[in-house]
Amino acid sequence: MTAGFDLVLDAKTSLGECPLWSVAEQVLYFVDIKKSRIHRFDPADGSLGSIELPEEVGCIGLAEAGSFVAGLRSGIWLISHDGQLIRKLADNPEDQTISRFNDGMVDPAGRFIAGTVDETRERGIASLYRYDHRGLEKLAANLFTSNGVAFSPDGTRLYHSDTLRYSLYTYDYDVTTGAATNLQLFATFGSDTDKGRPDGGAVDAEGCYWTALFEGGRVQRYSPNGKLLAEYPVPAKCPTMVTFGGADLHTLYCTSASIGRPAEELAEFPFSGALFAMRTDVPGLAKPLFNPDV
Repeated sequence: MTAGFDLVLDAKTSLGECPLWSVAEQVLYFVDIKKSRIHRFDPADGSLGSIELPEEVGCIGLAEAGSFVAGLRSGIWLISHDGQLIRKLADNPEDQTISRFNDGMVDPAGRFIAGTVDETRERGIASLYRYDHRGLEKLAANLFTSNGVAFSPDGTRLYHSDTLRYSLYTYDYDVTTGAATNLQLFATFGSDTDKGRPDGGAVDAEGCYWTALFEGGRVQRYSPNGKLLAEYPVPAKCPTMVTFGGADLHTLYCTSASIGRPAEELAEFPFSGALFAMRTDVPGLAKPLFNPDV
């Protein structure tokens, strides 16, 4: 391993996820799923603001006028900058007692791509969905934990992982129609000695995919053809997702989790649930804004 991530903010999240850099505001948004909060971190002064939602929030995307598109337990919503639920765009069509929206991202055309999690961890009933003006459409089914959504720089490849299957996949993606076809296995993870499994991911300007390895304590970078290029340690056993930010998009932020972790692990990694970052040689890409009319 090479030099890795440093502590940026001891956010004390239970399940930190979905870091998202706002180019317009020069701030980082991220969620705490289990505490139903969207956090706003300003690296210029180190301040942290939070808005609390009425239910768990798995993922967010930036929308116009400072609002958000968000995947909650009940479905996909438009949310105001101060946390008010403006409008439900689509219901979560699954059994909401054991299913909630998890990882998601706005695609290059402005659609929202988001998946669910099977909280039983046994039935494989989660799915990956696309939301646009036509409504909610299923892109993949029979998943345990939908995760890792990201797009290649030209938008023609969709990355997606099923965390509990220790697998990362790609699809050919049609930005014009939102169709995802030609499912391919991109990388596999996990062994008898390393339980690290793919959680949230991001793509850099060279088209390389970065993945946070939950229970793996590190972030890995893969070439577009699936070759492992490098890995970077994180001061937490359970990093959850990465995103590029900073004025030049050369800062890679990483969220982490503390919920349900054994006491000995939390003693070894006292900043579990914190926000970490490191500088990268290659920048990331600015995230597109959600457009409900696309």
